[in-house]
Amino acid sequence: MSVTEKDLYRDTPVRYLGYANEVGEAFRPIIKKIFVHASYAVSIGYVLADTADKSRKQYEKPAALGGGTRGAAIATGDTLIWQMFASVIIPGFTINRICWATKKAVKMGKLKGPVGKWIPTAVGLAAIPFIIHPIDRGVDYVMDETYRKYVK
Repeated sequence: MSVTEKDLYRDTPVRYLGYANEVGEAFRPIIKKIFVHASYAVSIGYVLADTADKSRKQYEKPAALGGGTRGAAIATGDTLIWQMFASVIIPGFTINRICWATKKAVKMGKLKGPVGKWIPTAVGLAAIPFIIHPIDRGVDYVMDETYRKYVK
C-alpha cells in the first residue's frame, strides 16, 4: 500500500491563493487599483511557490524517473506556464471582461446607488467557480499539444 503525498499547493486551502487575482478583478469596480494589483502579486507569488516546489521535487527524483537538472527544468517550465495561464492570465482577463460587460449593462439599465455599484462585483464573484474547470481543461489541452510534446 503506497502513501500518497499531499500537495500543499493543490490539495489544501493554500490553492485558493491562486484565485486572489480573480477576486481582485471582481472587486475592481469598487476598490482602488493598488488592491487589484496586490491581488495579482498574491496569485503570482502562489504560482512561483508552486513552481519552485514542483521543480525541487522533480530534481530530487532519480534520473531514471525523470529527475535531476533536465527533469527539474521541464517541471519548472510546465508548472510555470500552466499556472500563469490557468491561474492568472486567462481567469483574470475573463473576470475583468465579465465585470466590464456587467457594469455596461447596469449603466444601460440606469441602476444607481449601492445595488448598481455592487452588481458587477457580485456577478464577477459568482462567475469564478464556473470558469475554473473549462480554463484548466483548455490550458491542459494547449500544453499537451505544444510544450509537453516538445519536451518529451
